[in-house]
Amino acid sequence: MSGTLSVLLVEDDDAVRASSIQTFQLAGIDAKGFGSAEPVRDMLHPDFPAVIVTDVRLPGMNGLALLEHATRADPKLPVVVITGHGDISMAVEAMRIGAYDFIEKPFPTERLVNSVQRALERRALTLEVGTLRRKLSDRDGIETVLLGQSPAIQEVRRVILQVADAAADVLILGETGTGKELVARCLHQFSPRRDNNFVALNCGAMPETMFESEVFGHETGAFTGASRQRVGRLEHADGGTLLLDEIESMPLALQVKLLRAVQERMVERLGSNKEIPIDVRIVAATKEDLAELSRQQRFRADLYYRLNVISVTLPPLRERREDIPLLFEHFVLQGAARFRREAPVLSSGQRQKLMAYAWPGNVRELRNVADRFVLGVHGSPLDLTKAGADAEPPSFAEQVDAFERATLAEAMSRHQGNIAAVSDSLKLPRKTLYDKLKRLNLAIETFR
Repeated sequence: MSGTLSVLLVEDDDAVRASSIQTFQLAGIDAKGFGSAEPVRDMLHPDFPAVIVTDVRLPGMNGLALLEHATRADPKLPVVVITGHGDISMAVEAMRIGAYDFIEKPFPTERLVNSVQRALERRALTLEVGTLRRKLSDRDGIETVLLGQSPAIQEVRRVILQVADAAADVLILGETGTGKELVARCLHQFSPRRDNNFVALNCGAMPETMFESEVFGHETGAFTGASRQRVGRLEHADGGTLLLDEIESMPLALQVKLLRAVQERMVERLGSNKEIPIDVRIVAATKEDLAELSRQQRFRADLYYRLNVISVTLPPLRERREDIPLLFEHFVLQGAARFRREAPVLSSGQRQKLMAYAWPGNVRELRNVADRFVLGVHGSPLDLTKAGADAEPPSFAEQVDAFERATLAEAMSRHQGNIAAVSDSLKLPRKTLYDKLKRLNLAIETFR
């Protein structure tokens, strides 16, 4: 459980020290014994990969002095203090200095082992968070924007850097919340167009009656209410990049008008006969398979092929789970700065919840969970506040439930709530599928 971490036991009684070392070894814990505090004191440094267990009464430097030195070297280094001469005032003093735990002799061996195991887990998490934060601070270039070390996200970064300086149009495909606009901004930021405008247009939020004016612009008096000239989004993006987000929701009639502008790189404002040349890179983003929509005649095939010069597919978060710790820590640090709170540290149980969850809302949902974690508030369906910093890992039954929930949610999301398709893909009888969805509190409607 503790990996490469070890326990440094400081005890001047040879028999007690040997017995305690043997107890730790039988529990699978790497431990080293010392008869005095000075050798341990000289070993300490920030991010020291160990926890300390020390008696109070020692020759030379005593245990409380070692505790003080350890907390100065690294305030997050767990120190378990043991004494046979302790009283309430000594325990209070040890905890005031920063002891992780205080154990009075005689004690059951289970008491010591349990305390040390929790301390090792805390230390492992603290060191891992420190490593993540160093990775975040050491990033440069595109890695400062598009986080992750999974093969899928590394491939996305490679494609972006390979094509960023070209004028070719790009089609980005990804589920809601995977970061399609972030990729579009990377294409702009790492291109020669970076000093010109990046213009984002959400096609799904644009009323059809306003589309032409919004995209192409209009002249004064072009229609009732056009009291002054307006430059459209295409023209405003001249020299830069235009993002057409949720392009699958654009009505077919408007796709025809957009196609000509994309092909010719010319715009004509409403109420004008003058064509205006534009130099703009078009980036389209969609959560749908446009090729399939074009076969169903729900999206113009000619526009699809015109936009799909280069394609970038963003993986859902459930397919790059190895990136979750780094992303979550990044969002925790952002949230802590934004809300002026201390950045909390996950327990192992909380981490297992993060890794087992299906993430239907992808990276956007992960950021929301991180914000709630920083604020310490409840949030459904994933609640990290139920487990404190030293919470026990979930039981076997809870881990099975988490796996089933993640598997079912992924299949339901992939098949858009189609029970027959999910039943076939998972080889589950429909009644069993319905029963599991009900038991795991997964509503069919949320996936449609």
